[in-house]
Amino acid sequence: MIPMRPGEELDLSALAPFLNIVFPGEGPWTVEQFAAGHSNLTYLLSAPSRRVVLRRPPNGPVAPRAHDMKREYQFLYALHPEFRWAPEVYALAEEDQSPLGVPFFLMEARSGVLVDRAFPYEPAMGPRISQVMVERLADLHQIDWRQTPLKNLVKPEGFMSRQVEGWIGRYQRAKTDEVPGLDALLRWLIDHLPESDQATVIHYDYKLDNVLFTSTFDDLTGVFDWEMATVGEPMADVAVAMSYWTEATDPEILQKALSGHGLTARPGFYSRRDWIEAYARRTGRPIRDFGYYLTFAYFKLAVILQQIYYRFVSGQTQDMRFAHFDVAVRQLLEVAMDQSRRKEG
Repeated sequence: MIPMRPGEELDLSALAPFLNIVFPGEGPWTVEQFAAGHSNLTYLLSAPSRRVVLRRPPNGPVAPRAHDMKREYQFLYALHPEFRWAPEVYALAEEDQSPLGVPFFLMEARSGVLVDRAFPYEPAMGPRISQVMVERLADLHQIDWRQTPLKNLVKPEGFMSRQVEGWIGRYQRAKTDEVPGLDALLRWLIDHLPESDQATVIHYDYKLDNVLFTSTFDDLTGVFDWEMATVGEPMADVAVAMSYWTEATDPEILQKALSGHGLTARPGFYSRRDWIEAYARRTGRPIRDFGYYLTFAYFKLAVILQQIYYRFVSGQTQDMRFAHFDVAVRQLLEVAMDQSRRKEG
């Protein structure tokens, strides 16, 4: 937790009447900002007997269909009864009724252990941490979403074709530099689109940064950041998780691109192959076309960082963490291009 960043302050006096409606008699409230995260702005609101998380979009214009607070709120509202690791949501303020002038929602605050590069990791912890990550994603993919309100929020038919078209469009709208070979990668993604008849609930940004563990590492206490969650291709979800799951033998360019996400390259953690095989055993699901999904996952991650970098160069944010994201974008695109060439060969 950090004090609120300049330009990202939360107006507690404007927010207080809304909080009093949702939580009568609570307060006074204090506010801190979550230091991590590159997309939405997230705050911890604390009263003497309650803690609540507030989540809102970043400052400035946002990409179409991105940072949709209403959809994320509705998704969590439908998912929480089926997946206890998803936090409960309390209230939604749409833009036209928001005391902050932007949409936001309030959700449950959960405690747990964050496994990051600062964590005092020991190799003996690696297998359990890895297996818990596999199990919870597999459990998410086993939910019968057709028997939940999620069926009214999603459109799984044609998922991957919409994803490829949509993320290519996002990149082109946020483009700042020419990247040699990119056109060939985009054509490859379109031409090699796999067929799929599977559809499961997917998180689509599943990584150590977005979960908290129990103190014994025998389970998670929560899974967070459901902005991209939907019903779609489960292999795309596994591939996104593996795009963050670096290994010691990965090329230097990938280690650099995911600076800060290299924890899983330490001894004890599953390899990507171990992780995928453990997932297949738990779900009974065959692993097909994984090279394609991993290529797309690297491209999608590059686009996410490109959108953030575009916000920085456009002056929509002054957060200096984003000043050199163009380097990581280029590195990830090169990894995706290399992955596509190896897959084709």
